[in-house]
Amino acid sequence: RKEPGEVIRHDHHDWYRKLFEPSVMSGILEPKHLAGYRSWPVFIRYARYVPPSYESVRVAMPVFFDLISEEPEPAVRAVLGHFVFVYIHPYGDGNGRMARFLMNSMLASGGYPWTVIHVDDRDNYMASLEQASVNGNIKPFADFIGASVRRQMDEVPAILQ
Repeated sequence: RKEPGEVIRHDHHDWYRKLFEPSVMSGILEPKHLAGYRSWPVFIRYARYVPPSYESVRVAMPVFFDLISEEPEPAVRAVLGHFVFVYIHPYGDGNGRMARFLMNSMLASGGYPWTVIHVDDRDNYMASLEQASVNGNIKPFADFIGASVRRQMDEVPAILQ
């Protein structure tokens, strides 16, 4: 059985391509988005946070993979992995969707349920990410993800009944 951080290190580009190939095929995204990490600056709409330069991405991603590989607790790995991935913003588009996918793969590795961030929670989600990215306070984001996972854990038994 492979360690989850190493699986993500090895497979994340393939997952990204599979998630976003339909967007390229339908003309929503340009093909350059599937080529790998971004090679241009990006800005996040309605956010004060500005991601690192594209030159920094290739340096930051190996550090990201080391971080999640070295963290033994799946829930901590999921929260940190999600936040750090979005902070680095390695792709031109789809970083939030990819971060939520990675978060769920890390949660699943610890036996936690697949956790959906509901549209109704988007403002709280974005505000907690902004707190972490701009103010260096990850606690609201960790609390938000924790509450989302707990809500999902409460919903799963009800669905199965």
